[in-house]
Amino acid sequence: MGLRENAAAAAGRTLTTDELLDELAPAEDSPAPDPMADYEPGDDDPDMVPVRVAWLRVRREIRAIGKGEKYDALGTRFDFRGVDTVVQYFGPVTLKHGVHVMPSKVEATYGEKTTKSGGKMRECSVLVTWTVMGPMGDTLTLQTMGEALDTADKSTTKAQSVALRTLLLTFGLTPTHDRDPDADRIERGHEAPGRSAESYRDEILDRGTSQGRLKQIGYELGNLRMLNTKVQNETGDWESLDSLGLRTYKERAAGAGASS
Repeated sequence: MGLRENAAAAAGRTLTTDELLDELAPAEDSPAPDPMADYEPGDDDPDMVPVRVAWLRVRREIRAIGKGEKYDALGTRFDFRGVDTVVQYFGPVTLKHGVHVMPSKVEATYGEKTTKSGGKMRECSVLVTWTVMGPMGDTLTLQTMGEALDTADKSTTKAQSVALRTLLLTFGLTPTHDRDPDADRIERGHEAPGRSAESYRDEILDRGTSQGRLKQIGYELGNLRMLNTKVQNETGDWESLDSLGLRTYKERAAGAGASS
């Protein structure tokens, strides 16, 4: 019972509706309750710092994640960093610094692709909105995309895993300490007429084709099973596309090193 209600009772009357509302209304200058008022830090609790500072500390500890996993199939080989490896690095460190990474919204679209063998695969593309929360409860909102194919019911899960890996590596600016860029490849069926061997030859020999594009052409030729297809090279001799691409890549890499 408030002071006004006590006074009204002593005077032998009851409060009016307006007086009751005034009695129950909080004072205009009363501060909002502080959720951290009763917080008592424990020995293992993170420092109460803004989320940007906490994330910087995470980056300082992660430093780099090497490409320790290998893909070797259909004549294509490359090293990569899978989502499990990335999470194993980031999980304990984000926990240490009180950083929470949570998907707050997932927008998915679906399609169907045909493999070379005629099978059907479900394609999923997702746009994930992430909430990154720091130890003090302040947040950052970020978005990444992921894409995946699967013959069963896991394309959505795979696409979200790709989006998570992209978030951690991109937001963390996580280097590999390797010279080659990260690469992902998946076999798709042909929905349009494929390129001719001669068009690939011309692109390989084009002086404007970058070394990165030459490597990508190698992946494409491996998917198309065209690595051993022979074409006439710049001297008129017959040479496989695989040999031509590798030779051209090495020549340009050597030229770049000499010019530097």
